[in-house]
Amino acid sequence: MAAGSGSIALAEKLQGLNGLFAIHKKKGPTSADVLNLLKTKLLKVVGIGKGTKMLSGMLSCSKKYTTVGELGKATDTLDALGMVTEEQSYDHITKDDLESALKKFAGNIMQTPPLYSALKQNGQRLSCLVKKGKAVEAKPARPVVVFSLSVQDYNPPLFTLNVECGGGFYVRSLVNDLGKELSSCAHVKELIRTKQGPFTLDEHALQEENWTIDEIVKAVESCTQLVSSDAAHKKLKTNSQEITEQVEEAD
Repeated sequence: MAAGSGSIALAEKLQGLNGLFAIHKKKGPTSADVLNLLKTKLLKVVGIGKGTKMLSGMLSCSKKYTTVGELGKATDTLDALGMVTEEQSYDHITKDDLESALKKFAGNIMQTPPLYSALKQNGQRLSCLVKKGKAVEAKPARPVVVFSLSVQDYNPPLFTLNVECGGGFYVRSLVNDLGKELSSCAHVKELIRTKQGPFTLDEHALQEENWTIDEIVKAVESCTQLVSSDAAHKKLKTNSQEITEQVEEAD
């Protein structure tokens, strides 16, 4: 009875929370799969209360990824889950070639999103429409920003990249375009998001074995405080920049 009362108390505390928290998504399941599993376990969503309204803003923040690409093979989904659509030689590609090609994808660039994506056509996700065999119009290239891009490892046909980018950027498109730039083809073999806004994988992402009401209450409180601190820091930085610009204009 005592344990049940404790669970009820924690559930009521969770109900009263407003915020969001980070979770670790394992390789394989989609984001929707992970969310459904979390709902099944807790009957709650990742963004809690007013925190759900914060998610869209969080997704537009800068992100960091570590990705392993594979040269010589292209797939219809641009990752290892898809069907191979093309094979080309990669023997001519050196690490210097890879690093040189990466320079063309840094900064403010135009990028075409993948057909298999969460972007929508007539209210339905492109990925769902493609799987159903429906006709899908490719989305036009759009502006994205890449803050940093570097080669962590090169062991042909595999290469590992560290990427820091803004919202709306697709690492799968980057690797696909990079393969073409190198006169070959490539797809994403592995992809890990290591940072989203102020959240880092090592420090803030809640592992599946810790998806309990108690741990989520702690995570929401901690992450919400982190978001508030980050927002205050950005506001201070913006105000400082505005003051500097005003002083420069006055001079």
